[in-house]
Amino acid sequence: MQIRVYYEDTDMGGIVYHANYIKYCERARSELFFNSGFALGEKDCHFVVKDLTASYLSPAKLGDLLEVKLSVLECKNASTIVRHEIFNKSKKIFQADITLVFVCKGKIARLEESVKEFLLSLN
Repeated sequence: MQIRVYYEDTDMGGIVYHANYIKYCERARSELFFNSGFALGEKDCHFVVKDLTASYLSPAKLGDLLEVKLSVLECKNASTIVRHEIFNKSKKIFQADITLVFVCKGKIARLEESVKEFLLSLN
């Protein structure tokens, strides 16, 4: 998914504010689900972030056109670890490994096989 860096994403120096990289990852992951036909939040079921490890490798700046790529590192019965990488042109500038847990009505739940298959197809 491509994301343009706008003024609202930056600090006074025109550099992307650190928390916005995580927002970009969330947007890209959500778009994948929206485009796949899987409904997020259906039947009060959704993913929640359990753990996040991020590496800021190089800054993005106002006007940059970034590419967010995802791959699944692990997919278990009720959780998955997704690697998010953000590139500026061909240079990787950010990486985050995010552990997501599937929750229905406030309790950890088993992922449907179709969702697991979809997640694994992202590699």
